[in-house]
Amino acid sequence: MIVYEDIISGDELLSDSYRCDELFNGCLWEVEGKWVVKGGHIEVDIGANPSAEGGEDDEVVGDEEGIKVVDIVDNFRLQEQPAYDKKQFIAWVKRYIKNLTAKLEGHKADEFKKNVEAATKFLMSKLNDLQFFVGESMHDDGATVMAYYKDGATDPTFLYFAHGLKGVKH
Repeated sequence: MIVYEDIISGDELLSDSYRCDELFNGCLWEVEGKWVVKGGHIEVDIGANPSAEGGEDDEVVGDEEGIKVVDIVDNFRLQEQPAYDKKQFIAWVKRYIKNLTAKLEGHKADEFKKNVEAATKFLMSKLNDLQFFVGESMHDDGATVMAYYKDGATDPTFLYFAHGLKGVKH
């Protein structure tokens, strides 16, 4: 499995178990998250005949309910942040672009610079609908992962600046 880490903070943000669609010539990755129930009861069938052994029906383990979580947020321990207004978003994205560009080399840096403006305009157009998440370390200069709900969708779509991720085999 390949886990994608933020090249600035080292936080794990994604893995190759999720399908990524590239936007803006690969500048942004779009990834579908899913609401899932974590915990809750699990029925365990041990293959025995409970009535013959004087036991109950299948054993139930855990809580009755469980909690609903978004798989990507839960799996990578993403921390939700307050929403940005336009001024805050522009300040963050300028700082992030500067910090990320300094970490990129040659072709990667050129490719990022060429496509980041269109990607940023796309994000600005969705600003009021975006949720913002950072990695577990909550590093000030690290990547911000954005999520929104596409028209009529019940599961969120996540957006990553792809150049800010590095794949690490696990």
